[in-house]
Amino acid sequence: MTPGPQNALTDISGLKVGNAQDDALKSGVTVVVGDQPFTASVAVQGGAPGTRETDLLAPDKSVAQVDALVLSGGSAYGLDACSGVVAGLRAQGRGYQVGKAIIPLVPGAIIFDLLSGGDHDWDDTPYPKLGRQAYENASTQTPIGTVGAGTGAMTAMMKGGLGTASLVLDNGITVAALVAANPMGSVTTPGDRHFWAAPYEIDDEFGGHGPDTASGLGRSLTSRKVTAMMERVNTTIAIIATDATLDKAQCQRVATAAHDGIARACVPAHSPADGDLVFALSTSAKPLTRPEDLAVIGHAAALCLTRAIARGVYAATPAPNDLLPTWGQLNAET
Repeated sequence: MTPGPQNALTDISGLKVGNAQDDALKSGVTVVVGDQPFTASVAVQGGAPGTRETDLLAPDKSVAQVDALVLSGGSAYGLDACSGVVAGLRAQGRGYQVGKAIIPLVPGAIIFDLLSGGDHDWDDTPYPKLGRQAYENASTQTPIGTVGAGTGAMTAMMKGGLGTASLVLDNGITVAALVAANPMGSVTTPGDRHFWAAPYEIDDEFGGHGPDTASGLGRSLTSRKVTAMMERVNTTIAIIATDATLDKAQCQRVATAAHDGIARACVPAHSPADGDLVFALSTSAKPLTRPEDLAVIGHAAALCLTRAIARGVYAATPAPNDLLPTWGQLNAET
């Protein structure tokens, strides 16, 4: 397994990623859209999810494919970002056809970033507009860090961010992850330098500082986020994509396996206060050829998600009124 050309979700042909953010709001939206509708499912492991239209992704539900997936800041308000994406798709005549009616299908999930230091004194929620902008900005590039849904993200000890990573399997199938990392837990060991994800790093993609050599790690739950916000409201939400041909049940199995990636990169993970959620989508471009292919795809999904979380945090940039420092600020002199 090796990273794709961009080490990004857009290494998968036919997929585009769009981002929009409001720096004063300190929040934003990220959209994944395909040239064609795609098969998708979801697995929720956190205790406090915020979602839209995820029930239709269950394997026993009749809808076979969807038109886009949305990751958004804004907590419950951010679910309205999906409406902006729906409007953009409808304007292009895309969606599920029922007679003369067109219904774009756009499941989404949100992170809580309402206490990230942004201005939330609005009359009308800004998220439908941000969703429409993100959809219209969709391209074959995938920027990371303080962008899109990662704009207002925070980990326990530092700013979070939007991250991505990919792997091309030996059989030519590509697997990739896109994540808005905003966990209750830390992504680095005590001292803020070494990422929990370090054993899975490839080509110094988040600094190359290696694993922490200390033992007995994981027992400290110190959190600058809780000190700053006086709340434990968090979520890591992600999209796994592959060009392998998977049905909804297989996508759900990949999404479930990918949650291991959150647990490897965030300590603790899947808490009652986290809304940890993973979508998995298939563009169905390449057939599975061996019984073990599905298991390998799930394993690769977890590896990509672990790396994507660290990459997003590593790439975060400072902005006015931040509540927490970035990884770069904390390690500027080390």
